[in-house]
Amino acid sequence: MKKNQSLLARVANGSLVLQILFGIISGIVVASLSEGAAESVAFLGDLFVSALKAVAPILVFVLVAASIANQKKNAKTNMRPIVVLYLFGTFAAALVAVLLSFAFPVTLVLATGAEGATPPEGIAEVLNTLLFKLVDNPVNALMTGNYIGILAWAVGLGLALHHASDTTKQVFSDVSHGISQIVRFIIRLAPIGIFGLVASTFAKTGFAAIAGYGQLLAVLLGAMLIIALVVNPLIVYAKIRRNPYPLVLTCIRESGITAFFTRSSAANIPVNMALCEKLKLHEDTYSVSIPLGATINMAGAAITITVLTLAAVNTMGIEIDIFTAILLSVVAAVSACGASGVAGGSLLLIPLACSLFGISNDIAMQVVAVGFIIGVIQDSAETGLNSSTDVIFTAAACEAAEKSRKA
Repeated sequence: MKKNQSLLARVANGSLVLQILFGIISGIVVASLSEGAAESVAFLGDLFVSALKAVAPILVFVLVAASIANQKKNAKTNMRPIVVLYLFGTFAAALVAVLLSFAFPVTLVLATGAEGATPPEGIAEVLNTLLFKLVDNPVNALMTGNYIGILAWAVGLGLALHHASDTTKQVFSDVSHGISQIVRFIIRLAPIGIFGLVASTFAKTGFAAIAGYGQLLAVLLGAMLIIALVVNPLIVYAKIRRNPYPLVLTCIRESGITAFFTRSSAANIPVNMALCEKLKLHEDTYSVSIPLGATINMAGAAITITVLTLAAVNTMGIEIDIFTAILLSVVAAVSACGASGVAGGSLLLIPLACSLFGISNDIAMQVVAVGFIIGVIQDSAETGLNSSTDVIFTAAACEAAEKSRKA
C-alpha cells in the first residue's frame, strides 16, 4: 500500500509537461494501432475539457470579485499596459499575416458545407453582440460561459464589496482559494485528458483531410510561429529589457501545448491562472487580465481572418494594393477582438472581412467551409497562440511595472 502511495505521490509531484508529452505520444501510438481503441478512450479528452469548462466560469467570477474586494486602496493592477499589449499584439498579427499572404499568395479549391452558418453582417453587429453580452443575466452568463458578462458582474460585485467588512471579504477570499485547489486537481489530470484528445483526433482525421490545403496551412502556421517566436519576444523585450525567450518558451510549453489540444481559450483559463501563480505574478492583475485576454487578445484569430480573406481575394482574381491590405489588418484586428461574441469564432468573421472586397456571401461561406476542413490544425494552433500570449503579456507588464517601482 505504501509503495502505491509513493508511486502516486511521484506522479502527482512529477513534471506536468513531461507527463503531457507522454500523453501525446501515447495517444498517437494508440490511434495508429487501433481506431476502435482510440475511439474508446476519446471520452477521457471530452471529460477533461468539460471539467475545465465547468470550473472556469465560477473561477473567473469568484477570483475577480475577491481580488477587487480585497484590493488595497491606490494599488496598481497594471491593466492599462496589458490591454495596450493585447490590442497591439493582435494588430501586429494581422499585419504579419498580410505580409506573408503577399509573399506567398494562396488560392483555394472552394468547398461547401458551411451554408447553415450565419455570419455577422458587419463590425457594428459584432460590437452590438459584445455590448449585450456585457449586460447578460449573471446566472445565464455563468451557465453559458459568457466571460464578458462574467467579468462585468465580477468587477461590479468586487467594487460593491470593496467597503464590506473584513469577514465578508475573507469569505470571498477563502472561496476563491478553495476553487483554485479544485483547478489544480483538474490540471493534474491534463496528461490523461490530452491522451484521449490526441487519440480521438488522430483516429478520426489523421492528416489525410488537410493534406490538400498544405500551402494555406503553411502560411497560417508560419504567421503564427513568427508571432510566437519573433514578434511576441520583441514586444516583451521592449517592455522588460532582457532576454524574453525564457518567459516566452515557458508560456508556450505550459500554456500553449494544453490550449493546442483543448482548442478552447475558455477551458485554458484555469491553466493560465495556475501558470501566473507559478510565475509569482500579482493576483489582483492576472485574475482580471487572463479572462480579459481570453476575450480580446486574439492574435491567432486575426491571422486566420486575414489569411483566409486574402486567399479568397486571390482565388477571385481581385487585385488589391498594400494600403487596402493594411485596412484589412485593422478590420481583422477589431473583428478578432469580438470573435468571442460570435458563435463559431474567427471563421464566421471571414465573410465580414471578405465584404471589404465585394466578395459575395456565398463565396465567403465556401471559404469558411475550407476553414472548417483545416480546423483540426488551424484552430488548435490559433488557440495555443492566443492563450499563451495572455500569460506572456501579463507577465511582461507585471515585470516592467515592478522594475519601474524599484527604479
